[in-house]
Amino acid sequence: PKEAFFEGGFLLGGKDRHPTDCRCQRERKAKEAAENEMRRHRDEVYKLKKQGFKYPEMREWTFENALRTPQYDICRDFVERWPQISRENKGLLMWGDVGTGKSYLAGCIANALMEQEVEVYMTNMADVINCSFEEREALIRKLCNASLLILDDLGMERNTSFGKETVFQVIDGRCIRRKPL
Repeated sequence: PKEAFFEGGFLLGGKDRHPTDCRCQRERKAKEAAENEMRRHRDEVYKLKKQGFKYPEMREWTFENALRTPQYDICRDFVERWPQISRENKGLLMWGDVGTGKSYLAGCIANALMEQEVEVYMTNMADVINCSFEEREALIRKLCNASLLILDDLGMERNTSFGKETVFQVIDGRCIRRKPL
């Protein structure tokens, strides 16, 4: 049918019917809307991953490809409980020997949250400290405002007063904004 009756015998402009889509038109519109939403989601995730990672290879770090280390379940749980963790401003600290997969699992967290359209930045403080003054100020603002900031290899930056001040500026900025690390 191409028209429908107003409910309750209601008249609008002397008419008791109004135009409506047939079933095939409704199905086509629903399919188009779903395709548009998938495209929008894919574009948003691509944008988040492009701005959130320094190296494109990190965009492929996923839990499906990760080794099942003891930290694996903790990291998966972090992603699953993200809404609560974000509200409560809880973070996650991983430490251990070189080559144990800490960076990879952090990248898995970032990718999983980006797939949920959460803004995540994964960087190290040496990159922040070593960029130009103009770039550093803009970068620090981004890092302080992102939903999640992952600081990889924290403590490996130069041990100078400037380096310590920059680390403090980022961490303090996130604490003030109640954003998890």
